[in-house]
Amino acid sequence: MNAEILTIGDEILIGQITNTNSVWIAQQLNLIGVKVVHMASVADDEKAIVDAFDAAQKRADFVFITGGLGPTKDDITKKTFSKYFNAELILDDEVLKQVSSFFIKRGREVTEINRNQALVPKGCFIINNLNGTAPGMWMKKNNTVFISLPGVPYEMKAMITDGVLPKLVAENKFPNIYHKTVLTNGIGESALAELIESWEDNLINKNIKLAYLPQPGMVRLRLSSTGPNLEDLKKNIESEIENLKIIIHKYIFGYENYGQETPSLAKIVSELLRENKKTVALAESCTGGYIASLFTSIAGASDIFKGAIVPYTNEAKHNLLQVDESVFSSVGAVSKECVEQLAKNVLNKFGSDFSIAVSGVAGPTGGTDEKPVGTVWIAVSSKEKTLAFKFIFGDDRQRNIVMTSQTALNLLRKLVLKEA
Repeated sequence: MNAEILTIGDEILIGQITNTNSVWIAQQLNLIGVKVVHMASVADDEKAIVDAFDAAQKRADFVFITGGLGPTKDDITKKTFSKYFNAELILDDEVLKQVSSFFIKRGREVTEINRNQALVPKGCFIINNLNGTAPGMWMKKNNTVFISLPGVPYEMKAMITDGVLPKLVAENKFPNIYHKTVLTNGIGESALAELIESWEDNLINKNIKLAYLPQPGMVRLRLSSTGPNLEDLKKNIESEIENLKIIIHKYIFGYENYGQETPSLAKIVSELLRENKKTVALAESCTGGYIASLFTSIAGASDIFKGAIVPYTNEAKHNLLQVDESVFSSVGAVSKECVEQLAKNVLNKFGSDFSIAVSGVAGPTGGTDEKPVGTVWIAVSSKEKTLAFKFIFGDDRQRNIVMTSQTALNLLRKLVLKEA
């Protein structure tokens, strides 16, 4: 069965807020076997909303609507919803009790505007809102179910989880859908596609669809399959992932289960260090402490993270981490020699088990013919060995910082696993 998601509100169309509701709803629907075929943002305008309802009704079995259910005059979704179904708004006693309780518990008077939140279209199925005052509304036109919910994320999510999804599953038989995503680093989308072309071509025979999801420092490969038996789908996809690992094992750093947060490289590396009771220290030049922030954003970072130095100038590299001054005059700070010394010396300074050092031309200025913008040297070090690698990432400064950080983390992961 198909679904459409409509988000109502001028604030979205003018870019004042980010529409995260649609993404979350789509994930939840996909997990129960409902396919989202269309998403749209709609203005706070009656004609625009009605036109969107009409278009959605023609292509979807379920239409999810968020936003526009507040008590103020600019929130017109409920009135439009009522008109669309030719159902008068009536005061629902149970909703009024819930709304009144909401304000009384907070020591506030229940005003007439608050009371109007208990108005609902006659004949609708009410979806309780235990975290706010706007009830959800469930009505059907022809063969399409319309579900209208408040736009406040934590209210909407609770209503879908506790009320909407159980009702959908109880009243419908949906196919099983299973997704698993392979996380890769160190290879671009086009090179990856060429490398796994034969494997990908064979997926059609296994009822598996592949999607490429590139982002700075990572290409995610999502495998999806539908069918009557969920366990069979899981076994089928896991089998193909094993085949994929034979081809691209050195690029795979983790996996993502659909509907769950994508595990970051920093978290994966942190867990790996924790499991091995090891620590890391950093010497960050071109990333300016970005890698350190990735580690310290994770709870329990002090177990594995010794500290970082940001020697941004040549003087700081020499004074803080004893890089030989001759390096700067002979090969420069963006060099193998420099990052090797940074990695070894920061490891010794903090007494860590591993270290990362980076130095590069982040841009947009500072590049030369020999070292264009985006040129980066990365070294990873242990007490046994130090490895250094050169990369050329591109012209965008922020992207270069992210790419450098992700690449450095993956090199460290390989060193810890003794794959480098």
